[in-house]
Amino acid sequence: MIQIDTPVQNLSGVGPKRSQMFAQAGIYTVEDLLKTLPFRYEDRTHFCPISELKLEQAVVVRGRVVATAQHTTPRKRIRVFQLTISDGSGELQIGFFRQAYLGRVFRKEQIVVLYGIPRRDYSGSGLTLMNPEFEILEGGSEASLHSGRIVPIYRKVGKMSTRILRQMVFRSLNQLPLQLEDLLPSFILSKHKFPTRSEAFQEIHFPNAVPGMSMETQLSYLASRRTPSHERLIFEEFFFLQLGLQIKRAQYRRESKKRVIQVGPEIREAAGAIFPFQPTSAQDRVFEEIANDLSGPKTMNRLLQGDVGSGKTMVALQAMIVMIKNGYQTVLMVPTEILAEQHHSTLVHYLRHTSCRVALLTGSVRGKERQSLLHQIRSGEVDLVIGTHAVIQRDVHFNHLGLVVIDEQQRFGVIQRSKLVEKGSRPERLVMTATPIPRSLALTLYGDLDVSVLDELPPGRKPSRTIVKTEEGRSEAYSIVDRELKKGRQAFVVYPLIEESEQLDLRGASAMAEHFQSEVFPNYNIGLVHGRLKFDQRERLMHRFQVGELHLLVATTVIEVGVDIPNASVMLIEHADRFGLSQLHQLRGRVSRGEFPGTCILMTVESCSPEAHQRLDIMCKSTDGFEIAEKDLEIRGPGELIGTRQSGLPGFWFADIVRDHKLLESAREEALNLTRIHTDSGDTDSHGFGRLLAAARSGVSGTRINTD
Repeated sequence: MIQIDTPVQNLSGVGPKRSQMFAQAGIYTVEDLLKTLPFRYEDRTHFCPISELKLEQAVVVRGRVVATAQHTTPRKRIRVFQLTISDGSGELQIGFFRQAYLGRVFRKEQIVVLYGIPRRDYSGSGLTLMNPEFEILEGGSEASLHSGRIVPIYRKVGKMSTRILRQMVFRSLNQLPLQLEDLLPSFILSKHKFPTRSEAFQEIHFPNAVPGMSMETQLSYLASRRTPSHERLIFEEFFFLQLGLQIKRAQYRRESKKRVIQVGPEIREAAGAIFPFQPTSAQDRVFEEIANDLSGPKTMNRLLQGDVGSGKTMVALQAMIVMIKNGYQTVLMVPTEILAEQHHSTLVHYLRHTSCRVALLTGSVRGKERQSLLHQIRSGEVDLVIGTHAVIQRDVHFNHLGLVVIDEQQRFGVIQRSKLVEKGSRPERLVMTATPIPRSLALTLYGDLDVSVLDELPPGRKPSRTIVKTEEGRSEAYSIVDRELKKGRQAFVVYPLIEESEQLDLRGASAMAEHFQSEVFPNYNIGLVHGRLKFDQRERLMHRFQVGELHLLVATTVIEVGVDIPNASVMLIEHADRFGLSQLHQLRGRVSRGEFPGTCILMTVESCSPEAHQRLDIMCKSTDGFEIAEKDLEIRGPGELIGTRQSGLPGFWFADIVRDHKLLESAREEALNLTRIHTDSGDTDSHGFGRLLAAARSGVSGTRINTD
């Protein structure tokens, strides 16, 4: 007998080569093997009489071997093993190319079951099965693994076929204990009417026909993972993810913080004085949530979501002023130097009438300048540090770090975010994103955080008009840009690549910048900015654009976030079908940042895919970032939307956060309730909470959560 955690190399038929194939597919234990679900199922429940076979219609036939033979095709000299079977209604010839060893497998009088698609035989007058799946029924037994039932179809693992995998899964299920340990609490199983873990695995791999349900409907439910067994395993996966996140949240908030933060009238007045305009009600609400966190007994651990231009930076700056007024240093980490430079320029401007000391630390700050800056940070001479990944280097030490703010945090890895937090003694933490995150994705990634949402635009901000143009409308698109430039406005033109790509048939920013300057807009000053430029070159170009010396900026997506040019009123995005919705929305957010409305022109080709047309149509119809993010999640999936590697998004065996969002909500509710009960009471035994905690820590469902 084997156990659920038995290594796959210990299974019968798994040698070193197959063990390596399994490892490359992420399959190390019997449990991993059972979690490797069929991607579809076939109805092989009925045997078709040989006399009723029809051309090109997949069938299962059962018959007795009446003859075997080997022959070679006359033209290509291919060896063929030939089998003749009879079922009483007729005889059928079966051929196997290059499988002469089958002469030692098949014998006369054996009962065999075969699955395949009938084709014309060599004579053209009859039918044959070529290279079908087969099974020999020992002793005439009716029991069949590969036919006579609903059969699971698996994707190949290395060179192992679906037939081999089916046999391994079948043997594993038969050798496991009759009842596997059920990690879900019994009251949850009962409440949701879930099958046991053993029943779920059995039914998912080798389902029985459901009485009263058509085979077509059952196959559809199986393929779309909507059976009770699928839902039970999906729920289990979500439950342990959410339990792990809630344990992290409880642990983060369990210890009372030693610092005391005052947020009295004087400090509130100082925080509010930085606004050059009346804050929105959403900004006031979110600041109150943050202020309550800062002045409360527990360390802040908050996510601030806001659409493009909603004013997240101003709210974060208020929080930083509160901490600085209380004698603490703060740090703002951003993903790119351009964004760091933009934030530094903006915050220095807003803080110019205060005593706050602001510093910029990026990879471009080197030598004596860097050493001097590191000394100022270490000694406490700097109140607010704005920087890129440079702020998490080993030689960066803070004197009294109290607040960590991470902007566009989805662009940082989990380890990078942790390294910044470790620069202080349990500092308050505020993470921000200008990419609105769909609720299902937020619950998966940030279930351990409190969430604030800025859902209003500041007064005077107007949404951009978005239009789509194909190559036929290029001259009209250029005319729109020209009209805006003649009004004294500025423009962006965005390309996916720096250099042209003949292989992908894409224009490049570099060549097109020259084309625009010499042929399209010769009367205007045009600049080119991209990621390969050195810091000082990029800084000079961006400064020239900001002050209006450059009228049009040709760029790659390096300007996707953090570039604030109020005078820019039009953006032309080339090859827009190559971008995701959220990225297009971020790019579009670089215009309409001033007092006049902007226009975003999406250039594409008539031949782009239906999915691309769908994305561009959504962009034209909606300016709501949260709605767009939901659509992007549906179309592209979470990994493509935010970048799985950097996001810390767990990989699931069964679950899909878009398809299964209701189960995610349900699992989160159960995890919240269970965690609340046990953290409030300190009881870790009832309902096996200690066992659940251990399961969440070890990542029993394949979604490992670090709760330490």
